[in-house]
Amino acid sequence: MNVSISRLPEAVTAWGTSDFADTLKSELENLAPDALPLQQGLSHGSYVSGDQFEVMILTVSESPGMIHARVGIHYFSIIAGCNCADDPTPVDELHEYCEVEIELDKATAEARVRLLVD
Repeated sequence: MNVSISRLPEAVTAWGTSDFADTLKSELENLAPDALPLQQGLSHGSYVSGDQFEVMILTVSESPGMIHARVGIHYFSIIAGCNCADDPTPVDELHEYCEVEIELDKATAEARVRLLVD
């Protein structure tokens, strides 16, 4: 399932330069976490925790009019409990990782993301 996430104009402008990967990483990391399929990519917890995530650009290619990037995302989750006052279970953050494919339209800078499932 492809989901439109945003426009990434700085990445499109940087395409073909040595700054492309850093620019794409920066633009993705500045998105709100709910703009990416982080919740769908959970493997340890039940809810995405916090607003911080780190992007790694794994591969980049192009086709006519499009830029394709495979991206790894490191983030955290928690296991949501009952939150009772006497619940002795601490809320620990769990490390999560997922990979997505970004399709970036060179003409409009519109980006679509698809969660890659093993």
